[in-house]
Amino acid sequence: MSVERVNVLGVGVSAINLESGRQIIADAIRQKTRGYITITGVHGVMEAQDDPKLKAIFNKAFLVTPDGMPMVWMNWLAGKKHVGRVYGPDLMLEVCALSGVRHFLYGGLNGTATLLERKLKERFPDIQLVGTYEPPWRPLEAAEETALREQVRQARPDVLWVGLSTPKQERFMAEYLPRLEVTLMVGVGAAFDFHSGKVKQAPRWMQNLGLEWLYRLCQEPRRLWRRYLRNNPRFLWYVACQVLGCKKFILE
Repeated sequence: MSVERVNVLGVGVSAINLESGRQIIADAIRQKTRGYITITGVHGVMEAQDDPKLKAIFNKAFLVTPDGMPMVWMNWLAGKKHVGRVYGPDLMLEVCALSGVRHFLYGGLNGTATLLERKLKERFPDIQLVGTYEPPWRPLEAAEETALREQVRQARPDVLWVGLSTPKQERFMAEYLPRLEVTLMVGVGAAFDFHSGKVKQAPRWMQNLGLEWLYRLCQEPRRLWRRYLRNNPRFLWYVACQVLGCKKFILE
């Protein structure tokens, strides 16, 4: 299953919208097409500029969804006018609404995964949530990995939702897809916090204007100010260089 991509600073962003993304995932589940899906915005693309291994992880993904409006605008600039934002929390709800899909929640802190499980069951009474695992912040030890592999083997999920931060969740999915018996892994980051009710989402009008970063910065200034100060100006500069042809960004 091949999906057209647009080069955004050397990261191939899938030319999809929410509706087509949901359908591609539904088809992959039905056909047992294995892979991992990254939900990618400016932060992920800029992290990849300094980490060739991370860039390779993005470019080997089954889908790289245009999570932020800048990813959508870059697609439009390339002539892909059908592309729309495929926001992680929205995509999660769309896939959870599919019938017959088995879901596993991996991630969160301090009971977030369990709370999210309860919230999703309230919203989707027929959902098949077959397991949760809230990992330590450090890498898994051998015994923990063995326990996770056995839990996933017994649960037989179609989709394993990964609620870690970027780029941690991308590295986890690339490493663990071959080790876990699951069809798709989807890194949705803050969706765990949003849908569990622990953190408020930005108003839709701010999301549509590409201002969600500002809303989140106001919510978590101590955690996010360095990220946005470092990444946002560099992203604008690099995009200008790519568009004007001053610098080549190769899809590897």
